[in-house]
Amino acid sequence: MALQPHIRCDREQGGRYAILPGDPQRVDRVAEFLENVEFIAFNREHKTMRGTYKGIPVLVTSTGMGGASTGIAVEELARIGVECMIRIGSCGALQPEMQMGDLVILNGAVRDEGTSKSYVDSIFPAVPDPDVLFALRGAAIKEGFAYHVGIGRSHDSFYVDNERDVDHFWSKKGVLAGDMESAALFTIGSLRGIKTGSILNTVALYDGKLEDEINQYVSGENRVTQGEKNEIITALEAIASLEEQRKG
Repeated sequence: MALQPHIRCDREQGGRYAILPGDPQRVDRVAEFLENVEFIAFNREHKTMRGTYKGIPVLVTSTGMGGASTGIAVEELARIGVECMIRIGSCGALQPEMQMGDLVILNGAVRDEGTSKSYVDSIFPAVPDPDVLFALRGAAIKEGFAYHVGIGRSHDSFYVDNERDVDHFWSKKGVLAGDMESAALFTIGSLRGIKTGSILNTVALYDGKLEDEINQYVSGENRVTQGEKNEIITALEAIASLEEQRKG
């Protein structure tokens, strides 16, 4: 298929598996865990590299922030042949027991954002592929990483006037964490027949000061930097497990 207009990749550069960080800088950090790394493209928020992990070809494409740009990346990656996409992102905790750097493996997402609703009514569930979900959980267990499995809430802004009240509401409903991209990934993936999963790194505590905590994360000042490495390893090990299962 022709060169995709936003991610600037074509089918020759595609592959079965893709890891989707939000931040373009995280693409480089994933590349540190790969062999035979090759830079492909960087257009707008979409930076793409490819390499191999345990001999398995893996694409790494950044989605940018939010469901809209994530949806574009998912659609265009699917058009070049990607069949399995795993988001590695950051999240804010919605439960008090969660600690900085803890991993959150989502088994569903509240669709509190606009992108997925532009595809299908909100009664349609936003859920990952079960094989990907189990592979992520198995990898986290094998590696001994601190993790939680549960529902996330995807939203469109950090700065609505009643943000704290909204967080408290969803916390009481048992939602583990908030991000901006997973609901769009899950919904579009289901509609397009793509296997999806999402693993998140906790970068803000429940009732913490969000701005300070995110600033610390960006500057690499605390344990969330290890959480980022842990989620990368977990995603790659999950891909290795999925490929082993595929080959039977």
